Amino acid sequence: MENTNNLRLGVGDFIALTNQTLEYAYPTVEVEGEVASFKVNQGKYVFFDLKDEGGSVGCFMTVWQLRVPIEDGMKVIVTATPKLTQWGKFSLTVRVVRPSGEGSLKKSFELLRAKLEKEGLFANERKRPLPTVPKHVADISSTQAAGYADFIKIINDRWGGLQVDVGHVQVQGADAPDQIVQALKYFNSQENLPEVIVIIRGGGSADDLSAFNDELLVREIAASRIPTLVGVGHEVDISLADMAADVRAATPSNAAQILVPDKQEIIRQVQRQLGSVLPRVERVVAEEQAGVKRQLEHAFERIDSRYEQYFDGFSSLRRVIRELDPSKVLQRGYALIRGTIAEGSVIEIEKQDILITAEVRHVSKK
Repeated sequence: MENTNNLRLGVGDFIALTNQTLEYAYPTVEVEGEVASFKVNQGKYVFFDLKDEGGSVGCFMTVWQLRVPIEDGMKVIVTATPKLTQWGKFSLTVRVVRPSGEGSLKKSFELLRAKLEKEGLFANERKRPLPTVPKHVADISSTQAAGYADFIKIINDRWGGLQVDVGHVQVQGADAPDQIVQALKYFNSQENLPEVIVIIRGGGSADDLSAFNDELLVREIAASRIPTLVGVGHEVDISLADMAADVRAATPSNAAQILVPDKQEIIRQVQRQLGSVLPRVERVVAEEQAGVKRQLEHAFERIDSRYEQYFDGFSSLRRVIRELDPSKVLQRGYALIRGTIAEGSVIEIEKQDILITAEVRHVSKK
C-alpha cells in the first residue's frame, strides 16, 4: 500500500529545499581539516578536498578569495556555506581559508613570501624614508588594544602635538585583513593626506598574527602612496606586512619611538653641543680680537709714519715761508718799494731800519 505521507519532490526542488534547510540551519560553518587534491581551473576557480580521519568533503572557492597560499597536506580552517550542487554532490562554498597549526602557517608564509619577493614587493630600493618629525599621522589599529594605548602614550611623552587620525579595525580574525585594507584605502584617498600611516598590533600567537600575512593586505601596504610604518607583535615576530612596509618596527612601542624623536634627548643633545661649542666660540672670538688688535696696531703705526712724513714736509715748508718773509729780505740789505713807478710819481722806499720818500725822475727798461 502506497504511503501518502511521503513528500514527493522533483530533483531540482529537492536540491533547492535541501539548500534552503542547510542555509537556515548552518548559514556559515568553520571546518578544520587537511587539504587534498588542490587544483585551480581556468585561473579562476579553486577546488580541493578537506579531510581528516573521519571523512572528506569537497570545497569550492574563487581565486580572488584565496588570500593565503595553500597546498596539499596543509592543515586549514575554512569559513564556508554547505551546499548541495545541482549534480547532487555535497560541497562547501568557501569564503575564507586560513592555515591552522604552526607548520601550516609557516608553510603558507614561506610560499607567499617567495611569491611576493620575486615580484619585488620587499625590495629595499622601493622603500621610502619617514618624515623626521611628522605633524599629521594616521594610525590603523584596534583602539581597544594595549598596543594602541602604549603607542599613543609614548608619542605624547616623546614629542606631543601630533594630529593622529585613527582607523579602528579588528587586528585578528577572518575580517581583520579586509578592514585594514579598507582603512588604508580611506587614508590614501583623503584630500589632506597624512604624512605617514602606522599599522600596529601587540603580541599574540602565530594564528592571531596571521591576518598580517594576507596577500591583499600586503599588496595594499606596498601600493600605499603614503609612507608606511608597521609594528606587529613582538620583536621576534616578522610578518609579510612588516616586510612590505617602508619601515618595520619591532613592537607598537618601538613604532612610536621610530615615528618621533624624544624631545628630552634633543634638549640634552643641544645642551651638550652648546657645552662643546662655547669654548670653540670663545677661542674664535679671542683669535678675532687678537687679529683686530694687530690690525689696529699696524694702522696706528702707518698713521704715525704718515704723520711724521707730513710733519717733516710742513717743517720744510715753514722754513721756506720763513725765508720768504719780507723782514728777512730787508735784513739781507734789500729794500721794499711802494707806489707807482712812473716819472714824476712819489714812491716810498723801506730799508731795514729807515723809510725814504723819493720822487721818480726817470724810468727806463733794462
